[in-house]
Amino acid sequence: MAAGRDRAVSLLRQLQRAACWCPTHSHTYSQVPERATLRNTDYAFEMAISNVRYGEGVTKEIGMDLQNLGAKRVCLMTDRNLSQLPPVDAVLNSLTKSGINFQMYDNVRVEPTDQSFLDAIEFAKKGEFDAYVAVGGGSVIDTCKAANLYASSPTSDFLDYVNAPIGKGKAVTVPLKPLIAVPTTAGTGSETTGVAIFDFKELKVKTGIASRAIKPTLGIIDPLHTLSMPERIVANSGFDVLCHALESYTALPYKMRSPCPSNPINRPAYQGSNPISDVWALHALRIVAKYLKRAIRNPEDREARANMHLASAFAGIGFGNAGVHLCHGMSYPISGLVKTYKPKDYNVDHSLVPHGLSVVLTSPAVFAFTAQVHPERHLEAAEILGADIRTARIKDAGLILADTLRKFLFDLNVDDGLAAIGYSKADIPALVKGTLPQERVTKLSPRPQTEEDLSALFEASMKLY
Repeated sequence: MAAGRDRAVSLLRQLQRAACWCPTHSHTYSQVPERATLRNTDYAFEMAISNVRYGEGVTKEIGMDLQNLGAKRVCLMTDRNLSQLPPVDAVLNSLTKSGINFQMYDNVRVEPTDQSFLDAIEFAKKGEFDAYVAVGGGSVIDTCKAANLYASSPTSDFLDYVNAPIGKGKAVTVPLKPLIAVPTTAGTGSETTGVAIFDFKELKVKTGIASRAIKPTLGIIDPLHTLSMPERIVANSGFDVLCHALESYTALPYKMRSPCPSNPINRPAYQGSNPISDVWALHALRIVAKYLKRAIRNPEDREARANMHLASAFAGIGFGNAGVHLCHGMSYPISGLVKTYKPKDYNVDHSLVPHGLSVVLTSPAVFAFTAQVHPERHLEAAEILGADIRTARIKDAGLILADTLRKFLFDLNVDDGLAAIGYSKADIPALVKGTLPQERVTKLSPRPQTEEDLSALFEASMKLY
């Protein structure tokens, strides 16, 4: 008996060694002890986006969506300008037709601050809403994300979820309420991302909250809403799309980003360039090259404005998972330290550097700098934007892309560098200081940078032409 039992045990061991060990076919794989792997850099990426719905007039379906969600008490969030315009009217009509009980908050600040976030959060907490609708540009959608988050986590301190090193950067583990985002600009892509950006007034820098948990449940992309955008808002929104695409495509590859998270909940929303984000970034860049100038110059060009609305979402899918780098990192103090600049077509009562403008003004200097790493990607981007690269040398990729961007911006009457919006060389130390805390994005630059490098990039951006 003993000999027979030994032969049986030996046979079972041979079968176990020869068996397929994949989870689908093996019944023994779970017995293998997991080996602890120590890695400095990541080995995986994941894609997280909102559901999106596109179509002319699709806003009329929002009331039915809220009915389907079983929403009983809805917060409609927008800003004072938009509250008088057709996009909000379309949403109000849909809510009323479907008998949705809602309250409207129209005190969103264009380019939000920590205080304007806190005001919206207080409204949301008092309202005890079970769903949210955000109608507006990135400022409105980002504010609504923050309101939803902190109303869903009422005991949290404001800095708990704010990106480190300014805040604690805690992972979001609480369930949030459904949020439907209705973008009215073609720029931020906020309807697809888990990012909410604001000015932290105490430090005079922009920062934000980044978590897949805060991304909208649904993005309603209705191209009719872009028809009421004034020229400079179209332009500055489009520049944000342009830089989202360029930065995510040229970002540090995800396998080079560190540290490798010990738990997937700690994998950042901005993970580095990756094969899926690359597809969306390049597609968005091609649309920008074809349609942005047309959308700016002719408000009646429905084809151009509709395509830019889509490009905003496409770029959002790309950068929302790959991330951005130096243009955005440097833009935050450019916006946060604004002096007296007030842009054309923006009906605001405070000084303001529009986000897209603050991003694009440094783009020629930034890409001339980063092209030492992956120059072929920079050259490819230049070609998409219209450069003739048939005789180009790969080592000149950065200069070619920089010159292509300068021509693109000159043709669209963009301010001639940081000096034109009120900055001088004397401001460079403060601009650098405001960039240093933005390591969430600056570390995704393909080329590491020192404080001296940042100073040189700001100086090179003082004048573009």
